[in-house]
Parts: sequence; structure tokens; C-alpha cells
Amino acid sequence: MTSASGSVQRLAGRRALVTGASRGIGAEIVRRLAADGAAVAFTYGASKAEAEKLAAEVAAEGATVVAIQADAANPEQVRRSVEQTVAELGGLDILVNNAGIAILGDAATFPADQFEKIVAINIRGVFVAIQAALAHLGEGGRIINIGSINADQVPGPGLAVYAMTKAAVAGLTRGLARDLGPSGITVNNVQPGPINTDMNPDQGPFAELAKKVMAGGKYGQPSDVAGVVSYLAGPDTGYITGAHWNVDGGFTV
Repeated sequence: MTSASGSVQRLAGRRALVTGASRGIGAEIVRRLAADGAAVAFTYGASKAEAEKLAAEVAAEGATVVAIQADAANPEQVRRSVEQTVAELGGLDILVNNAGIAILGDAATFPADQFEKIVAINIRGVFVAIQAALAHLGEGGRIINIGSINADQVPGPGLAVYAMTKAAVAGLTRGLARDLGPSGITVNNVQPGPINTDMNPDQGPFAELAKKVMAGGKYGQPSDVAGVVSYLAGPDTGYITGAHWNVDGGFTV
């Protein structure tokens, strides 16, 4: 497949599933993978209108796109989303685990039900999606997890449980890179820092504090993360696995 400019698209013929992608970083990943030639399925939770709008937008550009309702906290729905992707796209080459939530709070009073929820989505949901995808990924397969720089650095209070879940994703990435290396499947972890989204806008008291410790002095955009994901999903990154890519504008330097 070629783009409008006539250039060959680097992900042409590849089939991708992006979880939790009706808006924010996930939506931008869908747009970028599709623009680079991949057929893309993505999951969404309750944001049906946003998911349909994104699917229509991407399809209007000539790409193949499928929106799938699936609760990332429900293992059966996660497994079903993988199987539906394979059925509709004819296979699976790229899995991007983007679904995740942030629940902040003091460890001494952190509600048990909220702990279960964040673990179910940020850790179990990632593992279940990978486990289901492994039945379909082959040589050249790509697994890309969206973690967080909070796995490595916690800049303030209230982040302990969230940081724990993202550290788990980092550890899972390392272990799976070892397990899947002989199969020719790479596993990498993209760790965004301050990115301008609805959850973490680039205006406000926290944002102003964050900008003061960033090398570039500004928030990133979802497209900054999507560009790294597309690169790692490509055919020329087979020797990159088990890596942790900080997309943070120098927040952690």
C-alpha cells in the first residue's frame, strides 16, 4: 500500500490491535498506525460515541479500522476482542496494550475496590491480552506496552499504587522479551511522561510544576507517543526487545 504522496507505507499488510483507544494517546496511536499502512482494530469501554467518531475518521482516510467494545477489567471480554480482531482483520501482527487508568490516593486509606480495579486493568488486562494474542502472533510479531515513567520515578505523593502497576508492566516486558525472543516476537515498553491529555492537561498547577523539571519545559503531545509506537511496530526493529522508551521531554534526566 502507498500513501497519498506515493511512498510505500512501512506498516502495509500488518494487522494491529490497540486496547483502550477511543481517545487520548490510544486514539492517536490508532491514527498513526493506520496512516502508516496497518489495518487497525481498537477497543473501547464506555465511550461508544468517541469510538465511532474515531473509526469513521480513520476509515475516511482509506484505512481498515474496527472498533470493538471491551472492558479491560474483564478477562473474557479482553480475550474476545483479540479473537474478533483476528476474525475481522485476518490475523494479528501487532498488539499495543494502551488501556490503563490512574487512581491516586494515600496508601493508608486506598480503597480495596479501587486497588482491585487498577490492578485488573493495568496489570491483569495487559497479561490477558498478551496471552490471547500469542496464539496468533508469529515471527516478526510486535507487542508494545504503554507504561509510565512513574515505574522509574515518583515525583510526588499519592502515586504509590499507580506506580506499582506500571512497574509490573515494566517487569512483564523484560520477562516476556526473554520468553518470546526465540519466536521472533519483540516486546517493548513505551513510558510516557507528561503528555497533554484529558487526564493530564498541560495547563494547571501540576503542569506548571512538571514543566520546571523538564528539559524542554513543555508537555508532550499524544502524537509523540504514537510515533515511537509506530517505529517499534515496524519491520526494521526486530533487534529491539525488552527496552523501555521514555517519552518524557527530559522529565527523568
